Amino acid sequence: MRPYVVDTTLRDGQQSLIATRMKTEEFVDQLEKFDQVGYKAMEVWGGATYDSCIRYLDEDPWARLDIIKSKLKNTKTQMLLRGQNILGYRHYPDDVLELFIKKTAEHGMDIIRIFDALNDIRNLEKSIEFSKKYGMEVQGAMSYTESPVHNLDFYVDFAKKLVDRGVDSLCIKDMAGLLLPKKAYNLVKSLKEKFDIPIEVHSHNTTGLASMTYYAAIDAGADGINLALSPFANGTSQPPVEPFNETFDLGLNSKFILELDDHFWKVRKNHEDQDMKMTSINAKILDSQIPGGMLSNLVSQLKSQKAEHRLDEVLEEVPKVRKDLGYPPLVTPTSQIVGVQSTINVLTGKRYQMITNEVKNYLKGKYGKAPGEVNKELMKKALGDEKVIDHRPADDLNPEIENSRKKAGLITKTDEDLLTYILFGEAGVKYLKEKYNKELKVDFDIVNEYNSEESSIYPV
Repeated sequence: MRPYVVDTTLRDGQQSLIATRMKTEEFVDQLEKFDQVGYKAMEVWGGATYDSCIRYLDEDPWARLDIIKSKLKNTKTQMLLRGQNILGYRHYPDDVLELFIKKTAEHGMDIIRIFDALNDIRNLEKSIEFSKKYGMEVQGAMSYTESPVHNLDFYVDFAKKLVDRGVDSLCIKDMAGLLLPKKAYNLVKSLKEKFDIPIEVHSHNTTGLASMTYYAAIDAGADGINLALSPFANGTSQPPVEPFNETFDLGLNSKFILELDDHFWKVRKNHEDQDMKMTSINAKILDSQIPGGMLSNLVSQLKSQKAEHRLDEVLEEVPKVRKDLGYPPLVTPTSQIVGVQSTINVLTGKRYQMITNEVKNYLKGKYGKAPGEVNKELMKKALGDEKVIDHRPADDLNPEIENSRKKAGLITKTDEDLLTYILFGEAGVKYLKEKYNKELKVDFDIVNEYNSEESSIYPV
């Protein structure tokens, strides 16, 4: 069977390899060529692209989406949404989530891939409901990891929960490249036997497994795979499209692919300062389970503390902290939660002498239900007699739209501006002030009035 291909070059490819620093002007004149390759879809938005646009590139992320959509006539647009976290690092109330999804649909998004770091279905229910309400194709993603609780039955059961809530397709999201070929075969085969919807596989080649995993998944009946152009493939990105097109006779236009390759090698070279240069295989990740993006963040944190030489200690600590927290998959935001706490444990010389607010909130259930059993001693030390919530975390959140609209004032002329303000705190305010300063000639003295916990905790 010939699988369809979703190209990830403009989202996960560049996010994995150049920290999401590709400017719209660097790819806009290639979009019509992309559109003639024969991809089913292109992942072009979501993930860290929105954050990077406003924080580093001084670009309007919504305008970027409009430009992409206007050029792709034959190819669907796709994005990545972090469930109730939207594109940020905390849970947002339902009114913010609905407005974001509504505006995304209005800007022409075709497919929305939705995942939750903990695979907690409660954190996905509203995202699925709103996405279907506004007419987008919904793909339910399973965050893949390895642990005593994450087995075949776990993922088949979670897939059923997604299907029961109406997703149009399923994606196995293997963010750290941990999925072994044999396990991929068994998982895809089980999903195909039980569910009559497309099954897509998304992996990263960090450990060198991804291409073999894709071969096994295709053999088991996978409907689609995620690939990137070779300049933005391999390492912590997806496998390259070129060898798959030849091996499986995918029917993609090789002429246009090679022309795109020539262009994007030049783009990659333009970003040598941000280039992660993680193109070699790192088999240690099979043990540590640390995704490439998390690894680069750990290195950055240690450099800021002049403690790069302690990286190996932190890498040894990460699996221990993950076990203590009940084996959360290491993907945003849990990867940051585990990574920061692991770094603190090593640098202070005593485990959990300092416990971050994020870990405390995780233990309280504010991010969702831990997949496995949490360390009881850690729970007692962090929370004392505080109770753990057993309901959907977002049920505790008050609506934010109207209060934020009043508070933001002149810098949120549109709903899109308002979403930037709510989702990205000080970084959003700074971007919006600069955007409207020349137009309105107003001194926007509101940065200090906006107190946002998530404003700059986790850099892209």
